Amino acid sequence: MLTWLIVLPVLVAVFGAVRLLRRRRAGHAFRWLLAMNVVLLGGALAVLGTALSGPAHASAQAAAGGATNGAALIGAAVAVAGASIGAAIAVAYTGAAALAALSERPEMFGRAMVIVGLAEGIAVYGLVVAILLIGKA
Repeated sequence: MLTWLIVLPVLVAVFGAVRLLRRRRAGHAFRWLLAMNVVLLGGALAVLGTALSGPAHASAQAAAGGATNGAALIGAAVAVAGASIGAAIAVAYTGAAALAALSERPEMFGRAMVIVGLAEGIAVYGLVVAILLIGKA
């Protein structure tokens, strides 16, 4: 069952990508891309729900045996993934703005790189949160 929860969204994404490539109209491409993202999000939430709703006695035995807490590890993964996606979006916008500013005034290189570096710091914060969560597990 868990295998199908992982494989099905991937198959839908591949089918959607093939369909996108066959049609080359921008409006349809955007709608299909949005639909694929919704399907993949649903699949990811289903996998997360399945992972978190494991049998209660198994998690009690794992806690007694000294094994790591699965919820803390999933939380660490979500922290790193969310921070990385946020940093990527921030660097994309600030990098584009920095290049535009540098094309007009090259002496602003230092300021532009500091702002882009601050955007990259978001990913570091996510990594720190993940390390703290793994340490608590």
